[in-house]
Amino acid sequence: MKANSGSFIPIFAALALLASLPLLGILAGDLPLARYLEFPPRTHYIEHHGFAWPVFIGMTVILLAAITPFVIRILFPQRAPASESPAIEPLMTPHRASLPTDQRRFPAWGWIGIIFGAIAWILAWTRFNWFAALQPFTFSPLWFAYIVTVNALTWRRTGQCMLTHRPRYFLLLFPVSALFWWFFEYLNRFVQNWYYVGIGALSPLGYFIYATLPFATVLPAVMGTCDLLAAYPRLYTGLTRFRPPANIHSRFVAVVVLALSALGLAGIGLWPDCLFPLLWLAPLGILASMQTLTGGVTLFADLVRGDWRRVVLMAFAALICGFFWEMWNYYSIAKWIYAVPFVNRFHIFEMPALGYAGYLPFGLECALIADLVCGRRKDAP
Repeated sequence: MKANSGSFIPIFAALALLASLPLLGILAGDLPLARYLEFPPRTHYIEHHGFAWPVFIGMTVILLAAITPFVIRILFPQRAPASESPAIEPLMTPHRASLPTDQRRFPAWGWIGIIFGAIAWILAWTRFNWFAALQPFTFSPLWFAYIVTVNALTWRRTGQCMLTHRPRYFLLLFPVSALFWWFFEYLNRFVQNWYYVGIGALSPLGYFIYATLPFATVLPAVMGTCDLLAAYPRLYTGLTRFRPPANIHSRFVAVVVLALSALGLAGIGLWPDCLFPLLWLAPLGILASMQTLTGGVTLFADLVRGDWRRVVLMAFAALICGFFWEMWNYYSIAKWIYAVPFVNRFHIFEMPALGYAGYLPFGLECALIADLVCGRRKDAP
């Protein structure tokens, strides 16, 4: 699927909704607008509710109920007899590699990525006096190294990867990623679930430049990780003929989801403690609904025939990247700290354990944006 002019209609409409709805909610609640538009964002004006066992247990039960069927299906795949099974399109289109698998070595540029990443990791987690001026800028090199490494691992496994076989798509992901994550930074102003420390007194321009570089690595990292996961069919064998959700492409369902997502997004600034999960869920609902209502092919198109492979792999890819984001953030000088209501306990690095659930819908949003803006690749999972 290639991007076309019609495919940009849901993008512009969704961006307009994402940008305006939280502000409209603030105006309706007669709250001071200036503090939500402060840049760089420094003021902390939301006092979050403390940890609450009932909420924590309830959210944990909902999460386990949602993911357990997929975990079981992956661990214990059920294969239907070939005579009863329709043909399933391969998750990645095979590419004629220059060398067969048994002769394909890990590429030299992959080793460069690993070595560069190891050096960046050492510099990020140590405190050498001679490196103090550059210490806050070590996060981006870690992720550039990660991106190169996962592409090298994918190439070693399949003979193809974004970096070598889709370079224009690969490069386009970086500026799109920067804009993509700046939107989440904007939405976070209304719930203040995270804030940054160790960045000093940067000017607005300095803050923008400083933040944009690591933001640009988000989509390439998640999409590259999904490609790597797609190279291991054992991870998704049981997901090709799973439960197809009812009315997944119904226009009525799309209208309902769009309305609920829009109302929730308008309310996140008014009730940040109650609606903070919508920071991740509402953009997904708005983007997917707009695609459906404008006749686009959505990320969820394959679900009609019970093919959950790409949806599950994208969620899993974001979760893997989330682990590395949180781990590398933990001992960095310039870092983020979480302030999440009701569930802010049992931390894995800086992130409360239940907070990792947010990476699951985030992975789907990454895929939606990559497909809409960059066009879905023929060799993409």
